[in-house]
Amino acid sequence: MNTAAHPDDLPGPLWQPGADRIERAQLTRFHAWAAERHGAPAARPGDPAASYAALHRWSVEELETFWGAVAEWFEVRFGTPYDTVLADPAMPGARWFPGATLNYAEHALRAGEDPARADDPALLHVDETHEPRPVTWAELRAQVGAAAAALRRLGVRPGDRVSGYLPNIPQAAIAFLATAAVGGVWTSCAPDFGARSVLDRFQQVEPVVLFTVDGYAYGGKTHDRTETVAELRRELPTVRAVVHIPLLGTPAPEGALAWDDIVRDASEPVFEQVPFDHPLWVLYSSGTTGLPKAIVQSQGGILLEHLKQLGLHCDLSPEDRFFWYTSTGWMMWNFLVSGLLSGATVVLYDGSPGYPDTAAQWRIAERTGTTLYGTSAAYVMACRKAGVHPGRDFDLSRVKCVATTGSPLPPDGFRWIHDEVAEDMWIASVSGGTDVCSCFAGAVPTLPVHIGELQAPGLGTDLQAWDPQGRPVVDEVWAPHAVLVRSPRQLLHRRSSRGTVVIHGRSDSTLNRQGVRMGSADIYEAVERLPEIRESLVIGVEQPDGGYWMPLFVHLAPGATLDEDLLARIKTTIRTQLSPRHVPDEVIEVPGVPHTLTGKRIEVPVKRLLQGTSLDKAVNPGSVDDIDLLKYYERLARTKGVSAD
Repeated sequence: MNTAAHPDDLPGPLWQPGADRIERAQLTRFHAWAAERHGAPAARPGDPAASYAALHRWSVEELETFWGAVAEWFEVRFGTPYDTVLADPAMPGARWFPGATLNYAEHALRAGEDPARADDPALLHVDETHEPRPVTWAELRAQVGAAAAALRRLGVRPGDRVSGYLPNIPQAAIAFLATAAVGGVWTSCAPDFGARSVLDRFQQVEPVVLFTVDGYAYGGKTHDRTETVAELRRELPTVRAVVHIPLLGTPAPEGALAWDDIVRDASEPVFEQVPFDHPLWVLYSSGTTGLPKAIVQSQGGILLEHLKQLGLHCDLSPEDRFFWYTSTGWMMWNFLVSGLLSGATVVLYDGSPGYPDTAAQWRIAERTGTTLYGTSAAYVMACRKAGVHPGRDFDLSRVKCVATTGSPLPPDGFRWIHDEVAEDMWIASVSGGTDVCSCFAGAVPTLPVHIGELQAPGLGTDLQAWDPQGRPVVDEVWAPHAVLVRSPRQLLHRRSSRGTVVIHGRSDSTLNRQGVRMGSADIYEAVERLPEIRESLVIGVEQPDGGYWMPLFVHLAPGATLDEDLLARIKTTIRTQLSPRHVPDEVIEVPGVPHTLTGKRIEVPVKRLLQGTSLDKAVNPGSVDDIDLLKYYERLARTKGVSAD
């Protein structure tokens, strides 16, 4: 058994793994093996915290040895061997495993090579009926093989981009794996993205094949996307072939290939051996300050990172079922599909996170036999507010871990999972980013869980907290700008003396609803096409109770009035051009939008004002074009019941 503590007994841990769980953890076995074979420090019996700290220190101080050990432990198949682990450590430009070739899809499908697992589910597809439908390992390998052969017939070569405008369905995973198998580069958007949002992304990468659906179901309704797909076909001149998936039963449009024809001729997949740093997929930033930035990640880099993260940190194995609520437009979808690397069954849910009721995700976890369940912190807090009782109403006995990301899980969220899901529950609040498609800090199966804290930095991640003078700090009380982690995406965080990490929030202005990141620029572009709107400002505010408030401020054109008609058109425009998730919680008329002296909209200072920060702490008055406008937002915050600090 694992030991559970009642929250009132803190500051001790809320939960800690029992000796049997620590002994069974793959991390424990890897540590012992690495100590024997690769010179890692020996584990300290009876002291898992000291053991992990020593292993982590070794992993960041002996990078080459550590990553070579990861490749060996997980039996990575190299088509040609590597010359060395790290040829050039300079950043940017570090060269990992030069000379090596491999294929990500080969590893994702390798569990299906075992005849004993041929009829086991590799994927479980769940829609809003909440009834799981399996795709076996044999079926997955056959369909990936067929789709890869079809891509080759269409002329797709290594390095060509293949795009998907798809929901979280098995066909999306199959299309991605087929693309990886031939050495193509995958990129995807969810179908609730409007045409402009998709084109802003896909036009940058110039795909040669486009996988699409005719529509999707969400919130109990169907949403036709045939016109959007037609626009994508017109505006993507590099696309040579379109593959149509008829989720709503619509026949393939003229010139498009039918999905059934693509996968009809089942065949054993052939895996192109590509260099370690060959591109696997293109992800995108949220587009807050302009066009979304394309982020390219490699076959070898993602393979090793996800094997490490899922195998060692998430303790995922072939006995597990892995469910994370996500869409194909978020990096967590890519992370979820990588669960196949561990031989686990991956649960793909296509639908609303809260349909037909707030408890929907817990029902899916029950019906799929999920063992590792991931969701957003916002969903956990929504369940708490709605009075959901998962442990009482559902059989969650197979769930061994509830993981959250998207935003920091508030202390009340930890307590709620402990009280309402199970006392003996590993709660893994994790933090990472699209820039790595993984985690910087979070899940460690051998360590205790403390309320409001991430368990530890990840192996191979030298995570530090610095003060403004660049000095490392531990256990320092956080104040705005006092402690930053230097990473591609800056987070406000602190390290504790017991090795945990506390994330206080994001320092950028990316919108993040229910764990799905969105760009403010997309909203501005849509709204400001309306003649009545002169300018707009959208802010996402994380609230103390774990909620999320996303107001849209509009500066109207002369003579315009924010009446019910205009309000409805604003929301309809955003919903149709972008997605339902982009629709603000509130639309508020303002006298103007503040800017920097170089003409950029000021988002972060306004967000801080709405969170209760006083004006003199929120912004440097000399950096803005109209300080009186910011005083207006400060007064507005008071009317919303927010007091300045």
